[in-house]
Amino acid sequence: MIVLLLSFILIAADVTWNGMRQGRAYIALILTPVQWLVDLPAEVADEVSDVVVDRGLLMKENARLKADALLLEQKGQQLASLTEENKRLRALLSGRQRIPDEVTLVELIGVNPDPFQHQVIIDQGSEDGIYLGQPVLDAGGVMGQVVEMSHYTSRVMLITDTRHAIPVELNRTGFRAIALGKGEPDELELQHVSDTTDIQVGDLLVTSGLGGRFPRGYPVAVVTEVIHDPGQTFSKVRAKPSARLDKSRHLLLVDRAEPIEPADLDASADPIITESGE
Repeated sequence: MIVLLLSFILIAADVTWNGMRQGRAYIALILTPVQWLVDLPAEVADEVSDVVVDRGLLMKENARLKADALLLEQKGQQLASLTEENKRLRALLSGRQRIPDEVTLVELIGVNPDPFQHQVIIDQGSEDGIYLGQPVLDAGGVMGQVVEMSHYTSRVMLITDTRHAIPVELNRTGFRAIALGKGEPDELELQHVSDTTDIQVGDLLVTSGLGGRFPRGYPVAVVTEVIHDPGQTFSKVRAKPSARLDKSRHLLLVDRAEPIEPADLDASADPIITESGE
């Protein structure tokens, strides 16, 4: 009863007496530190919770952004690869317009590790209609010819192999010669070029068409060096292949009406494989 009576008196005083309002303000000021101390644990707990949650969200978002960045980088790399591949295929199509024969597009899938044999492996074989002696080209020029087959792959000898030779003619004058592989990835040598022959550095060598294997007029090499020795009957002529032998991935196989017989390509009978198979 005393407490209840005291409560009514305080309520009446608070409503009617202005001094009571000032007293309440002082009491609130005194109790403020107490309220702050009482509320501190809950506030700290909320802050810690927010920090932990925000850190987790940031870590997740950071991981997601990294994944997105890697994905975009991968797509950018694929786009660059597709762009270059598109350029190479366009170049192949341009080469296709210069060839009157039917051609087949193939892809290079391997390289012979033997440094003394310049050979590559393509992704088509006898099951795809590939045959021995079939000429192989790229967007730049002649690369070589098929010398070995399995059911689903074939082996191509490059024109730089020491066992390979191809009849060529000088595009500027029509002079005919034989281009021999020297075992170097970027060098051919012309055989039996007279010292009086009109041949210059920068001249383009193209297929002569003799033998009927390679299409006539397709680039083979560019002359890089002509050495005239007064004591020799023949000049030493070196040339660089027009084909990108160490870079091309997509190649063209030229179809012949009459495939070369395997006996004509027996390397054991003759170490030099010429365009006519002799």
